Amino acid sequence: MAVNLVNVENVSKVYGTRALLDGVSLGVSEGDRIGVVGRNGDGKTTLIRMLAKLEEADTGRVTHSGGLRLGVLTQHDSLDPAATVRHEVIGDLADHEWAGSARIRDVLTGLFGGLDMPGFPQGLDTVIGPLSGGERRRIALAKLLIADPDLIVLDEPTNHLDVEGISWLAGHLRARRSALVCVTHDRWFLDQVCTRMWDVQKGAVYEYEGGYSDYVFARAERERIAATEEVKRQNLVRKELAWLRRGAPARTSKPRFRVEAANELIKDVPPPRDTSELMKFATTRLGKTVFDLEDVTVQAGPKLLLKHLTWQLGPGDRIGLVGVNGAGKTSLLRAMAEAARSEGDVQPAAGKVAVGKTVKLAYLSQEVAELAPTLRVLEAVQEIRERVDLGKGREMTAGQLCETFGFNKEKQWTPVGDLSGGERRRLQLLRLLMDEPNVLFLDEPTNDLDIETLTQLEDLLDGWPGSMIVISHDRFFVERTTDRVFALLGDATMRMLPRGIDEYLERRQRMAEAAAPKAQGQGQGPAAAQSATADAAKAVSAADARAAKKELQKIERQLDKISEKESKLHTQIADNATDFEKVAKLDAELRELVGEREELEMRWLELAEDA
Repeated sequence: MAVNLVNVENVSKVYGTRALLDGVSLGVSEGDRIGVVGRNGDGKTTLIRMLAKLEEADTGRVTHSGGLRLGVLTQHDSLDPAATVRHEVIGDLADHEWAGSARIRDVLTGLFGGLDMPGFPQGLDTVIGPLSGGERRRIALAKLLIADPDLIVLDEPTNHLDVEGISWLAGHLRARRSALVCVTHDRWFLDQVCTRMWDVQKGAVYEYEGGYSDYVFARAERERIAATEEVKRQNLVRKELAWLRRGAPARTSKPRFRVEAANELIKDVPPPRDTSELMKFATTRLGKTVFDLEDVTVQAGPKLLLKHLTWQLGPGDRIGLVGVNGAGKTSLLRAMAEAARSEGDVQPAAGKVAVGKTVKLAYLSQEVAELAPTLRVLEAVQEIRERVDLGKGREMTAGQLCETFGFNKEKQWTPVGDLSGGERRRLQLLRLLMDEPNVLFLDEPTNDLDIETLTQLEDLLDGWPGSMIVISHDRFFVERTTDRVFALLGDATMRMLPRGIDEYLERRQRMAEAAAPKAQGQGQGPAAAQSATADAAKAVSAADARAAKKELQKIERQLDKISEKESKLHTQIADNATDFEKVAKLDAELRELVGEREELEMRWLELAEDA
């Protein structure tokens, strides 16, 4: 029988006139891996702080088992700025002691890329004070994981981690015997790691078995049975469940609920997006040209990030952009945005960015735009406009869009200066959408947003008719909102990934494996092995080259067939020029073929480089 580690008994917590938690009773046992979800401000962080005895409850009590070793990662670290990384993470262990520990080697390699911490100026002997918030967060996380506590409590552990870091952390936590309680908005991470969920809502905490996918089903079922009046939220939950059920079959570790029941619940829910319809809208709003990049070179100071990039963002394209930190994702968006704002006058270091005449760009950067602190939320949105057309006949007032993004009528009159970081991020998104753009650049849009707000944003984007590029380490959001994924692998090129983020992680793994033997053969350490990764990316194995040639030949045959079909359709359109209904049908078929041909041609160009 599992030993009980923490008991929360009839706990309440009030801030001002608002009860964040009202008579909550919960328990954490050995082996539990619990994910905590809920809206920003509903008490998730307060709950885990009381669980860890970092904050006192107003009523009730929290008890820990005797001798409990507790590790807590808060959103603000308590590292000594004058100390070195070695002092905080390794402590007094001699080099041969910590280097002989498989756990310490795994943590340092997983979070920092090597035992000597490449990327830090003096490796383990780097002083913490001058480091960035993201670097300090990784150090605090490494310190906690190396300490090997009985219970790990994590508040937004995936913040500042890239896709690879998040993937490593999920695998590491799954393999540990420690119990876990984790607050995060990363739904992929929740599905990979957690076996139970706590949903904090309006002072209460609802418990569910399973990961995030199971939680979505159980919550939709609970709301259906309870016949709640929250029809909009209920429909969104069912819509998300439909997407999960139609996605990858192995998204959850075990099917804890009957598949038949889930299918019955979503039988009348259409696919999230009508892609062909959105493409028509987008083409109407944008024309044929959106962004055309020809032989473009992107630099950050003296550092070369991308070279000889020829690429096109077309009307209605929904692109996910992933890659290692520092590979140039944000720099690429900035170069495109500068060309758009200057109407083509400002160009990158080399090459040309052509921008369509009808492009109206909205760029959500990682920096939160500063607004007058005395301005009210609703006033800040109405500054842009009073009503917004979200496409497909969906029109909203500024107030309605505010409510959609979690600003109720009372909150709409809150001064901007009183908003939290997550609420300011939501307001920044709101203002962008109110300006009715037809091209969206979203750079880490999920930062500081809770899961419910992310779901609302995804719902809005489902019907948004325009072109979009999303940079995010939140793979759930990327997979949910985009149709194709491109990667910057750190070798100054961009590649399309037909299998998405799974393929990206596989490529990165192959690059690391190819780099390690080369570095070891030269008698170099782990840092050299990591630095050789970019060189290894350029060397494609013989097996990969053969596979690329084989796929090239297959694509060439497909292109020949499509060319024949296109010729026949052109002939049929000419022969039936007076039958408008038939011409419209033939034209739709032709458009589908053209789209298929363009995708194949893009894939052919990518493979031609490898072959």
